[in-house]
Amino acid sequence: MAWPNPFRRHTERTRTCWGYTFDLTDDHLTLEQTEPLKFSYDVLAEECLIRLNEISPPPDKALPRNNGAYAGRKDDPENKDVEQRRDLYELLRDHAPEDEKLGELWREVNTIPDWVDWDQIARGQDVFYRYGGANITGLAYQSLLGGMGAARVVETLARTGGFSTKVARRRLFETTQHILQCTKSLESIQPGGAGFASSIRVRLLHAAVRLRIMTLAKQRPGYYKVEEWGIPINDLDSIATIGTFSATLIWLSLPRQGIFLRQQEIVDYVALWRYIGYLVGCPTDFFSTPAKAKAVMETLLLHEIKPTETSKILANNIIKSLEAQPPTYATADMLIASARWLNGNELSDQLGLARPGIYYWSLMAGQCVFFMTMCYAYRPFPSLEKRKVETLKKIFYSLIVDSKYGLEGKETLFEFKYVPQFSTITEMAEGDEAKLRHTGIERRNLKWLLLAGGFVGAATYCTLKVTGVVVRYIWSGAIWR
Repeated sequence: MAWPNPFRRHTERTRTCWGYTFDLTDDHLTLEQTEPLKFSYDVLAEECLIRLNEISPPPDKALPRNNGAYAGRKDDPENKDVEQRRDLYELLRDHAPEDEKLGELWREVNTIPDWVDWDQIARGQDVFYRYGGANITGLAYQSLLGGMGAARVVETLARTGGFSTKVARRRLFETTQHILQCTKSLESIQPGGAGFASSIRVRLLHAAVRLRIMTLAKQRPGYYKVEEWGIPINDLDSIATIGTFSATLIWLSLPRQGIFLRQQEIVDYVALWRYIGYLVGCPTDFFSTPAKAKAVMETLLLHEIKPTETSKILANNIIKSLEAQPPTYATADMLIASARWLNGNELSDQLGLARPGIYYWSLMAGQCVFFMTMCYAYRPFPSLEKRKVETLKKIFYSLIVDSKYGLEGKETLFEFKYVPQFSTITEMAEGDEAKLRHTGIERRNLKWLLLAGGFVGAATYCTLKVTGVVVRYIWSGAIWR
């Protein structure tokens, strides 16, 4: 359960980890069952990446420098990287007819599995926007930041340099762009759509990172501990990624913000992410039912969340990269309160997050009231809810992709920008940069906290008044008799 239940019945199969309690079932994996998944991976995508590199060699952009930030080309003083962008999806599509291996991958992703129901996929897309603000919050502060507690995964992330403070915010926006493209419309996630294409790009990007790290590990065995951490971006990692975008939101992030999905919404949302998982090369059987998706989330929470010093570095870098930045302009204390509210104090302490004061905890409560009001108020009115979904699609895409403080109107092609090098290990940021201070989101949260307090106070007052009248009526009647 996302929230402690003092009346819960505990058995020998009950487990509690990181503030979450559940019972083991036949769907839960044992340590012995998860071990092989650390060494299996998307071989087909890697083979295709090698072929694509032979057909169209990666652009010579010079070696990455500190934490994966690119230096410009020697013959390009203006550093016009846009002109050199290479779209692996288009290369795969254009050369699939003439290459057996590329054709195999292209046929695979364009073959629709029997279990795909397009009406259900469309309903699952709407679920994301129906609870949009709470979902975005959960993705940022639990799926991403809380996910830094996965010891093996952070070793791969640290070697890309992609979570230094200079680039973590952009990485978050790029990931969100992929989600927005996958949920924009049914056509977007179907073969040929923007979400479909982005999923294939992400799949090939994962192959590129894995191939690069394994190449470096062979050259210098101490660089990456394959025996201990498994193959980079392995099947278990892919399962965990799809799980954090689906099951973690459903059974952890949303309930901790006071929001509980209806059963049909759960079924539809899991089905959406099962199909996205299929496109990115993730084993999909673990998401064939909501029960299995929930079980794999709990399995990974139990066995894989083991924060290390590297976890602390990446988690705190995410906070620093988002502090006082648009569109929320939230302070570090507000961001940390969000992370602690969603992940719990036990995990947050292990991630090295500071402890904010009661004021920021109160603001987080106000934010939950805001999300609950915005979500539940539309439920009885399908037409208004549909209008809300379409509006949020436009707002989210504008904020994340089109705005000057987002991706500046330049959709990422998920190029291999953060190339692992022997010298590329993400380090903890030092000091705080001077940043523009706004209080937009915190003022909003305070307003909703006060509104909730006023409502509860008024309701309590009315209840006491009515109770007093009833008691006096009963008492006077008893005396009269």
